[in-house]
Amino acid sequence: MSAPTRTTGTLDLTVVVPAYNEEERLGPTLSAITGHLRENEARWGAWEVVVVDDGSTDGTRDLVTGLADPRVQLVTSPRNRGKGHALRLGVAASRGARVLVTDADLAAPIEELAVLDEALTEGHAAAIGSRSVPGATIEHHQHRVREFLGRAGNFLIRRVAVPGIRDTQCGFKLFDGDRARTAFAASRLNGWGIDVEVLQHFRRADWPVAEIPVRWAHQSGSKVRPLDYARVLAELATLKARALRPADVLAVTLFLLMAVALYAGRWLDPAHRYLPDSLQDQNQWEWFFAVTADSVSHFANPLFTDLQGFPDGVNLMANTVMLGLSVPFTPVTLIAGPAVSLALVMTLGLAVTAAAWYWLIVKRVVRQRGAAFAGAALATFAPPMVSHANAHPNFVILFMMPLIIDRALRLCESERVTRNGVILGLMAAYQIFLGEEPLLLAAMGMVLFALAHAALRPDLAKAAWRPLLRGLLIGGAVCLPIVAFPLTWQFFGPQSYKSVLHGDNAGNSPLALLSFAERSLVAGNSDRANALSLNPTEQNAFYGWPLVLLAFAIVVRMWERTAVKALAFTAVAAAFLSLGPEFRIPLTDTVLPGPWALLAKKPLFESVIEGRVAMICAPALGMLLALAIERLAATRHLPTQYVGTLAVLLAVLPIVPAPLKSAERAEVPAFITDGTWKSYVRKGESLVPVPLPDPGNAEALHWQTAAGLGFKLPGGYFNGPYGAERVGIYGASPRFTSNMLRDVRYTGVAPTIGPNWRAQAKRDFAYWKAGALVLAPQGNDGLLRETLEKLTGERGRWTGGVWVWDLHDGSRPVAR
Repeated sequence: MSAPTRTTGTLDLTVVVPAYNEEERLGPTLSAITGHLRENEARWGAWEVVVVDDGSTDGTRDLVTGLADPRVQLVTSPRNRGKGHALRLGVAASRGARVLVTDADLAAPIEELAVLDEALTEGHAAAIGSRSVPGATIEHHQHRVREFLGRAGNFLIRRVAVPGIRDTQCGFKLFDGDRARTAFAASRLNGWGIDVEVLQHFRRADWPVAEIPVRWAHQSGSKVRPLDYARVLAELATLKARALRPADVLAVTLFLLMAVALYAGRWLDPAHRYLPDSLQDQNQWEWFFAVTADSVSHFANPLFTDLQGFPDGVNLMANTVMLGLSVPFTPVTLIAGPAVSLALVMTLGLAVTAAAWYWLIVKRVVRQRGAAFAGAALATFAPPMVSHANAHPNFVILFMMPLIIDRALRLCESERVTRNGVILGLMAAYQIFLGEEPLLLAAMGMVLFALAHAALRPDLAKAAWRPLLRGLLIGGAVCLPIVAFPLTWQFFGPQSYKSVLHGDNAGNSPLALLSFAERSLVAGNSDRANALSLNPTEQNAFYGWPLVLLAFAIVVRMWERTAVKALAFTAVAAAFLSLGPEFRIPLTDTVLPGPWALLAKKPLFESVIEGRVAMICAPALGMLLALAIERLAATRHLPTQYVGTLAVLLAVLPIVPAPLKSAERAEVPAFITDGTWKSYVRKGESLVPVPLPDPGNAEALHWQTAAGLGFKLPGGYFNGPYGAERVGIYGASPRFTSNMLRDVRYTGVAPTIGPNWRAQAKRDFAYWKAGALVLAPQGNDGLLRETLEKLTGERGRWTGGVWVWDLHDGSRPVAR
């Protein structure tokens, strides 16, 4: 910010009074001001009063000219344009070394000028009267509604424009004259928001502002109307928009375009396109959004449903339904459908996540916007993030993580510990409703970075640990009451489970860290990527050897920086942990124990797919890249710039993601879409697809959402308990008939159907409260049809594109 223009004349003080139709109140105000200044000329020196008539239609103008005092000047505006315009004219006309602006009602008496003047004498550039700091005295309150609106407005102002100032709107402010003239000349607002705009100018210029308690009394005849509060909010929005740098706007726009490009195939027709690499997860997540919207619209419990897994149901809190987004997106889901809602959430969520990383990197890591953009793009669109972008919104919509990291760093800096602790607690609570596993992984990354930084800078760690601990305790005290009931429901409620079985080792191969992901535009290799990962949605590493080499070179070249060392430790430690409880050295038969073995059986960690820990590397590598690019931009040695830029491009280009694959969605049978199913499934009964839906084939969930969740399904794709130990599994607890039908579908071999199988089928149909069995065309459907005929003793009926077995009346194998 440039220094103020020196325009000070021969006067010591100017008092600026904006006036609009103030004929009744202005006379006593001017008498009080001029009387006080005359009586204290030894204190205030040469002075003037500038009254700005803002297009009054009464006798305001005549009242001022009638005073015949050369030290009371009148500045006029041909029409009423607002307080901001009036103050800008008045300050521009001022000649004082100090400028006091006060409202025409003189709600803060002129004698309070002395306490403001003391603050300027102590070195402040401005002293603003305040009704909200300790020591302030309010002798006559406003109406309660007006007072409430004022407090609410000040809260928004603190959050949006000038943090730390409690009362920006008190009309009694003393400024250094030169700085006032500079700030008001730079202002653009004509309304009540001028106070905020000027104070914002002072803050950006690093001109110190003191907030001073004053005596204040509400005066009748206020010109502030209820609609003016809305206008101030509009002016705040204008201020915020003007504060945006073009580079920041460009960065966010590019992030949005990148997210749209990634999902371009799906956006061609979001209601009828499917991401095949999501396997069955798109069906599952659309169902999550649909069932949440249904629960909200019917005032039902959003933590549980029996629409899947009937009759036992599904513990939704234990299934990461992202209530933090699925609930607020309920209107979109109800109007446009869950497919559109999910596509919108994942696209916007990815862009907002990138913007959040960009904000954090600009604030904490580098100032160079291009470097921050590159770092945020890598943190958000790294290969493991793109892999999860197929199917797992909870692992790509991570915009809370940069905010949580920043808030924790504020605690380390002892910045307003109580306030930031409360905010951190609220943020953590919200993130729990977005995804608990990502929060756990983020906490692991923060701990790794903190340990490294503390070892490197013990002096900073010694100063930070107390406020950090206090803030974390405050945050926990705020967070726990909010999440206590949902977490109790998750871990102890109906259909809760202890841990999810992922196999003995779901860690990354060391080669996965150096190889390329399937969806890398230039170097993608689907065969190799799938051979080194659990499935296309779990390619959790795949940063590519060029990026790993570049990161190594950055660390060596910038080793002197503490942040670089800590980021390097974080990335290496996370990569090592992601190898799992044991790993094999490539090209050998040597198997070594991994550090994850220390955590694998611990609560919470036992449900984590350990390969996902490598996702912590993405923001760490992004920040290292940002630091390197900023240094390259600052160097004037052209060969260094050329070689460095070339190295960055060669490392990043191979992992630039290709758009996600999309395909035409399988059509929902007319039996479902035209409502024929309603004549087969009565209230309290279920529709039984054959085979039952499971994590391998959850198309029936799409049927259910297409039918407006009108029927219940046994089986399904969710996490639920199994056996007496209540171990978490994917899908419903299997029954003999469901297992047998699945085996027939996938093996093409049917068992001999005798009395035992028919009796077991009766028990299972009764357990599911089945109204009808539905067989859609699929592999081995002929054998499945034959099996069902033997189980039920009835021939199926072809209707609406499916075979149906009505289990009511005489055809039903069990009495109702």
